Amino acid sequence: MLNKLIVLAALLLPACFANAHEYKVGELEIAHPWSQELPPNAPTVATYFVIHNTGKAADTLLGVDTPIAGSAELHEHVMQNDLMKMQQVPRVEIPAGGTVTFAPMAYHVMLLELKDRSLLSDGKRFPLTMHFEKSGDVTVEVAVQKTAPDGTRAHVHTP
Repeated sequence: MLNKLIVLAALLLPACFANAHEYKVGELEIAHPWSQELPPNAPTVATYFVIHNTGKAADTLLGVDTPIAGSAELHEHVMQNDLMKMQQVPRVEIPAGGTVTFAPMAYHVMLLELKDRSLLSDGKRFPLTMHFEKSGDVTVEVAVQKTAPDGTRAHVHTP
């Protein structure tokens, strides 16, 4: 019987790790917060994640903060005069039953005035606190990676 329990635990352990990088606050689920490894001399770095609202009412991401940066801003990419530009946004609405993806060339969090560059190397993690209008605050652990989850190199953002 003990052998069967050990085998069962070994089979379930990878599933536990697969979900270890997902967070929930209120009706919101935040999946795989990540950031690209900080290139040498880069003054800023972006952070990405996916927010899914399982509720029947919209919620709003009002802002974020992290101890590794002097400031953190919500940004989006927009097309202006045939040029893709990055601009700060005051908030991001998460529609009821909807999903908002923070990804390269889309919504993202810009970390400015970096305080501890050593935490922005491959394999490290750092805390990021998200402030939602209805669901309140949630702190997630951002995984620093050399490449995006799909295996591509993420776009490097500069202000």
